[in-house]
Amino acid sequence: MACLHDHSCEDHDCSSDWSLYKHIDLSKVSALNEANPGSVKSVFKAWEERLNTSGEHLESNEGDPELLVFIPFTSDVKIKSISIVGGADGTSPSKMRVFINREGIDFSDAQSMQAIQEWDLVENMQGVLEYQTRYSKFQSVANITLHFPENFGGDTTKIHYIGFKGQATQLKRDVVATIVYELMPNPSDHKTRAESGGGLSHIE
Repeated sequence: MACLHDHSCEDHDCSSDWSLYKHIDLSKVSALNEANPGSVKSVFKAWEERLNTSGEHLESNEGDPELLVFIPFTSDVKIKSISIVGGADGTSPSKMRVFINREGIDFSDAQSMQAIQEWDLVENMQGVLEYQTRYSKFQSVANITLHFPENFGGDTTKIHYIGFKGQATQLKRDVVATIVYELMPNPSDHKTRAESGGGLSHIE
């Protein structure tokens, strides 16, 4: 489902709502069928820059509008909605399918796998539309793969902006195991002062 903003961005800090881009592991973002290798990184930017089309953008190869975009995060995130700003003249993607926490998906996988959710997109030149997720299914997202199988009739698919609204956890994924270990302490690692000669046995 797509919806319009229900407030004026002039009176509301929309950039904070769409701040998940700060939690994207940009160095590991990748795309299949991009005409210019590495250009996919340019579509992740601050909310207020979403309509800036003067720089680089993501575009598929000529005659093949399909794109597959892999986005890992630096910490697990909860995603409430997604915004896509595509190109003009039929080059905007017309459909989006999403997979979460699956690495190494190729086009064959994407076409045969059941997406966690999919949307019919509309041309969103002004960047005012957002697509709501089934929020309960987007609670612990380590990475997300966006499949754009078709567009509105253009020879290529162009994307200028991809934004995620949601929340990031405070924990980096690489330290979770250490913290889980500390939640189940080994008694021998936590001796009382009585045991170590300190004269007190009560642990406050």
